Amino acid sequence: MNAVPRTRSLAALLLAVLVLVLTTAFAPGASAQTSVSTIARALRTGPVYVDPAASAQCAGADADALADRIKKANKPLFIAVLPAGYPTAHLFADLRAATGITGLYGIRLGDRFDARADASVMTPTARQNLVNSVQGEDAKAQLTDFTDRALANLGGHAPRGWHAADESGGSGAGLIVVGAVLVVGGAGAYALVRRNRRRREEEQRAALERLRVVVDEDITAFGEELDRLDFHPAEPGADDAMRADYAHALDAYETAKQRMAEAARPEEVRPVTEALEDGRFSLARLAARRSGRPLPERRPPCFFDPRHGPSVADAVWTPPGGAPREVPVCAADSARLADGLDPVIRQVDTEQGRRPYWDAGPAYGPWAGGYFGGGILPGLLVGTLLGSMMATPSYAADYGAGYGDFSGFDGDHQGGDVSGTDFDPGDFGGGFGDGGDFGGGGDFGGGFGD
Repeated sequence: MNAVPRTRSLAALLLAVLVLVLTTAFAPGASAQTSVSTIARALRTGPVYVDPAASAQCAGADADALADRIKKANKPLFIAVLPAGYPTAHLFADLRAATGITGLYGIRLGDRFDARADASVMTPTARQNLVNSVQGEDAKAQLTDFTDRALANLGGHAPRGWHAADESGGSGAGLIVVGAVLVVGGAGAYALVRRNRRRREEEQRAALERLRVVVDEDITAFGEELDRLDFHPAEPGADDAMRADYAHALDAYETAKQRMAEAARPEEVRPVTEALEDGRFSLARLAARRSGRPLPERRPPCFFDPRHGPSVADAVWTPPGGAPREVPVCAADSARLADGLDPVIRQVDTEQGRRPYWDAGPAYGPWAGGYFGGGILPGLLVGTLLGSMMATPSYAADYGAGYGDFSGFDGDHQGGDVSGTDFDPGDFGGGFGDGGDFGGGGDFGGGFGD
């Protein structure tokens, strides 16, 4: 007589347990997280993945806008937004292995952010500085700033899979209409392209002429340093190391003059200032050897004026209207800042008069990039006119990025191809903040390994 009620009670209990399990499994922030393979599968078809449990971090419209920007730039940039509790151990390495695509991978996990990259598309130092430059921002600003700055400096190209769906969409009639429009507007478009090309060439010539004045000043100043040194290879006390430093400085001087004479575009100025920076370091080594002092470490030149020579320390400096940041400074400017005085800043001519080089326009990006290579320049210039311009994809298109150490690739690199040929496990380390070949650390001021 009691069998039916007991059966009904058991069924009700089982139903309640099933509802509880399903509710827990599919609730936001549930412990059952999306698998790495699922994330990788999504990134192979589009550059941005937002986990359902992290949708509050990045709205659908914001994610679509980021994805469109990355696709238009045709760069291998991958962004994933994951919930705070997502496991971090080996996350980058596993995700890179699962996608099999060379590129730069940025992950927002809760309120933390980090990134890893194949060295062929972005150097470890440049990637680290890029990550540092967006720390502490809210999700929308952080992802937007990271995307804009990454696209301006990222090598390689986007995977073909991102565009396959876009290219396959549309009907045959639509294609016919598009073809007709292209035919009708072809002549006008060709004329517009030619006009734009001429305008761009004129702008580049004008920018190069402005740069030529500044670079000639740098070359002249370096030549005067060589004269003041008054070193003679046969002088008493000179040894082979001194002669080698002196010869290297002379070679750098001649290289700078030759490359400036050959420069036809603003971006071709960067090798000139690279040579000058290298030559000044050789002079610093030579001076130390002659005076019996320890050899200087290799440091970037003085931020305020590279003609001051290699920096000796980092000092906190706040530009007008900007945020404090550490910049490399020479001994003289270090002393001025310590005494509460203004540093001696490199001024250049602009239409508004003499201004610091970082407020003089985008043409000075390649000039500064040659001095401050290796990706440190974005962090130094955050909040300045030049820094803002250099963080945009349009700047990279016009002036070849101008900074960062990207000499190891050309525009046709395989970055973005579905291939493991460029994947070095050391580039991606083990996980968030647990090492790897990323500048000896990896947590970058509160990274995922904390």
